[in-house]
Amino acid sequence: MIRVASIEDAPAIAAIYNHYIEKTCITFEMTPLSPGEMATRMEGVLEEYPWLVCEQGDEVVGFAYASQWKARAAFRYTAEASIYLQQQAAGNGLGRCLYDSLLSELRERQFHLVVAAITLPNVPSIVLHEKLGFEEIGCLKEAGRKFGRWVDVSYWQLKL
Repeated sequence: MIRVASIEDAPAIAAIYNHYIEKTCITFEMTPLSPGEMATRMEGVLEEYPWLVCEQGDEVVGFAYASQWKARAAFRYTAEASIYLQQQAAGNGLGRCLYDSLLSELRERQFHLVVAAITLPNVPSIVLHEKLGFEEIGCLKEAGRKFGRWVDVSYWQLKL
């Protein structure tokens, strides 16, 4: 089931996200977040942008959200999208359902463009974005450094 996230979901969301912080280059964050820190982030996003969770049974197994792309007023119709799933939830279509729901929310809110950043390599994320109609628009070579290596970031966009 996909639903709007609430602050009460912060511990589960932090647990999912912290795996990516600690074990992957998918996010460039270095320090795991406490549930309180995640709740604070969520509060800031939920005021203007959608944040959704995917539940299986009573467990949150993934989340997707949109946030501000840039602070300047001309960018107000562009949002950045992010999605994270528990490792065991990946590969069975939940990511697509979750992202489809997020994109529908953005369309309803009259956003014009969605941007996504994908650290490389990340074949599953690239495949998901391609299936959803995103187009790769560029790559920043060695944009970040994590786990002792330089990491590239590709940028993707979807006109809603």
